[in-house]
Amino acid sequence: MPPATQRSALPGVFPQLPAGFRFGTSTAAYQIEGAADEDGRGPSIWDTFCAQEGRIVDGSSGAVACDHYHRYVEDVALLRRLGAPAYRLSMSWPRIQPTGSGAVNPKGLDFYDRLLDCLLEAGVQPTVTLYHWDLPQALEDDGGWLNRATVDRFADFASLVGERYADRVEHWIPVNEPNVVMMLGYGDGEHAPGRRLMFDALPVAHHLLLAHGRAAIALRAAGATSVGCANNHAPMWPASDDAADVGATKLFDALWNGMYVEPMLLGRYPVDLAPLMEDLVAEGDLATIRQPLDFYGINYYNPLRVAAAGEEAELPFEFRELLGYPTTERGWPIVPDALREYLITMRARYRAALPPIVITESGCSYATGPDEHGVIDDQARIDYLDAHLRAVATAIQRGVDVRGFYTWSLLDNFEWAQGLTQRYGLVHVDFETLARTPKRSFQWYADMLAAQPQHAG
Repeated sequence: MPPATQRSALPGVFPQLPAGFRFGTSTAAYQIEGAADEDGRGPSIWDTFCAQEGRIVDGSSGAVACDHYHRYVEDVALLRRLGAPAYRLSMSWPRIQPTGSGAVNPKGLDFYDRLLDCLLEAGVQPTVTLYHWDLPQALEDDGGWLNRATVDRFADFASLVGERYADRVEHWIPVNEPNVVMMLGYGDGEHAPGRRLMFDALPVAHHLLLAHGRAAIALRAAGATSVGCANNHAPMWPASDDAADVGATKLFDALWNGMYVEPMLLGRYPVDLAPLMEDLVAEGDLATIRQPLDFYGINYYNPLRVAAAGEEAELPFEFRELLGYPTTERGWPIVPDALREYLITMRARYRAALPPIVITESGCSYATGPDEHGVIDDQARIDYLDAHLRAVATAIQRGVDVRGFYTWSLLDNFEWAQGLTQRYGLVHVDFETLARTPKRSFQWYADMLAAQPQHAG
């Protein structure tokens, strides 16, 4: 595909989205909260993983992260100042239910009571993710997401959280990026819990999808009025026209994209993968997974260029560099046109089965820090957001029903296996002092919001 034209955001000239379009920012509990050993929180798989030498590139962990647990009032004040009407957060399962089952932790429940009330007081509507990767370690000790019983524990967790907070949470997301959990957590071991099972990790995918469906049912029974998803989707581009590369791309597209969207929207696994899933699927599972969704969340970062791997490789596909595009400091190609293309393709492929779409994450890593005047001039992030919002606006003009965009992330934070080395925030965090400093992108986002036809209610 030819490189998309990259343009710099022009001062005072902002992307225009339809009236009522919902803008927000996103975070995740383990990445920002800290307070890992405080007030009754139990250990998660990420606490265990970070303690293992060599797992995190800089040896850091989420033990302190941004210390949001103690500084949430300051962070909500930043959200109020930003002016975005929505904020996506996750609730820490081990903070609320330290072992993943049984007794709840009152101090954990109280923290989220305070946080939600503070957000609503600031005029910010919460979107809550139930599982953003911090599985209680006690459940991993019993097999984690390889164990079907974990689905039951998660359904219980969804029920208790829903009953406590459904009156104050506008939108719910049961599971964040199940494909990333399966592939990176259980497939290649890059993420917690660090298992390298390759294709033997497929039960994880089915159990996470089942957990999504069971949680959606539990949340609605508790009074939730809007339940969606947050699936990581990437356009797949073959490395060449060679049949082997095209076939490898088709297979990886099914594993990364189709394995999650098709069960959720169509109640079936992709035809190429269905034989691999047969022994995992019990009667009624696919009906449980295919719960009605009030929105379909897409986490978008970049397309992937896929090639067939050699005969001796562990997996039948490999990834090649996407040449001709600028990259973030993470090395990820910046291709806003691929987002536009993917949204249009989703609509064409799934039609009436596709609910309204929300971009539940999109963002970029740049390490820009304060200059001698304390100003953080992250023009590259402004350009990224500007271009991706324009891509969404174009998709909407082409008939795709996109209702919102949540940028990743509000704060620089603990970026999983990359530790504290990657900065995605609109707000700079000094990880020594924990001081927050809004970047130029923060002000740009605020100005862009103010320039929209109408803020969402």
